[in-house]
Amino acid sequence: MKKTYLIYSLVLLNVSLACSQKENHPPIEDFNKDLYSLEKIVDGIDIPWGMSFTSTNSFLVTDKKGILYHVSDGKKSIVEGTPEVITTRQGGLLDVAVDSDFKNNNKIYITASVSSSDKGSNTAIYSAIFSENKLSKLKMLYKASPDSTEERHFGGSILVTEEYLFFTIGDRGNRDINPQNVSLDGGKIYRLNLDGSIPNSNPFYNVDGSKKAIWSYGHRNPQGIIKVTRNIGINDYEIWIHEHGPRGGDEINIIKSPKKDEDPLTERNYGWPKATYGINYSGSEITKNKKLEGVIDPFYYWIPSIAPSGMAIVNSDKYPNWNESLLVGSLSFRYLERLEFDENGITKREKLFPRIGRVRDVNISPDGFVVISVEGEGIFKVIPN
Repeated sequence: MKKTYLIYSLVLLNVSLACSQKENHPPIEDFNKDLYSLEKIVDGIDIPWGMSFTSTNSFLVTDKKGILYHVSDGKKSIVEGTPEVITTRQGGLLDVAVDSDFKNNNKIYITASVSSSDKGSNTAIYSAIFSENKLSKLKMLYKASPDSTEERHFGGSILVTEEYLFFTIGDRGNRDINPQNVSLDGGKIYRLNLDGSIPNSNPFYNVDGSKKAIWSYGHRNPQGIIKVTRNIGINDYEIWIHEHGPRGGDEINIIKSPKKDEDPLTERNYGWPKATYGINYSGSEITKNKKLEGVIDPFYYWIPSIAPSGMAIVNSDKYPNWNESLLVGSLSFRYLERLEFDENGITKREKLFPRIGRVRDVNISPDGFVVISVEGEGIFKVIPN
């Protein structure tokens, strides 16, 4: 009883602290609830951490406690053959993503907190073949080291392109050591080839002593990653992430492809904890620096923190007024947020389905519908009325 009361008190404290902070521009607007409704697809999943569609009416969804489900036509089945995970406060079975050629190879990728010692766990990414509700050929592609008894900031989000596999690992609660040291895992975005090998074109591949798989560093706990296609030249897309800040300072960051002859140590550093718009949960200062030379400023930052989770960009004829909008779930304020943007930043924020619950993931189905997962409530499709 005392433990329950303590957790409840801490939640109330965090909400009250967040609400006391001055909101960053633009202020969030309410949406017209008559325009959209939610249709439940499936329920009975405690923490539906990640989703990925295998076909129009079929998707995979992880339950953080270690179960992978296959949902087909609204009915869920447990998938056998998942790796053994270490379930902690924020750790467990995390994201799932299908290969870009899934219809031909049945290949999927999953992230989880796993252990290779008796000293805690760390984030790992696997590939596997999915068929008839079973996984085969399970292969660990990368695991962060060393294991840690910290139970937070695993990252774990996955993005699969036609060529590469991107994934995130948080700072593992060791902010003063991991994020700014490229010889250590944690607080990084990583890029692998689809077979798990490291591309020799990675920006840190030739940096002495570095983790060669690093794509960018100086991150806190990234839990949303997407590909945004714009007319930008190199590869014609950018990697966009969001990450949890401390008290205030959740961020959206754009991670571009490496430039010729760039210095990755100064041009791929996203700042944490040297520069941040947030402060400690106690209200004390982390750093005086919001901006810093040699550190990339966020495209946008939230104050107060919304605890962003899941991320998608809308390009669908189902929602003509939402096209080119970002959708991000809020764990702390329990809504889905829509964000419009231009070259200079976020221009509009809209609160969708307030108090629906802790929105954990956001996805776009093959037929163009927005699908969200909500902790303890289920998986929902957004229906235009």
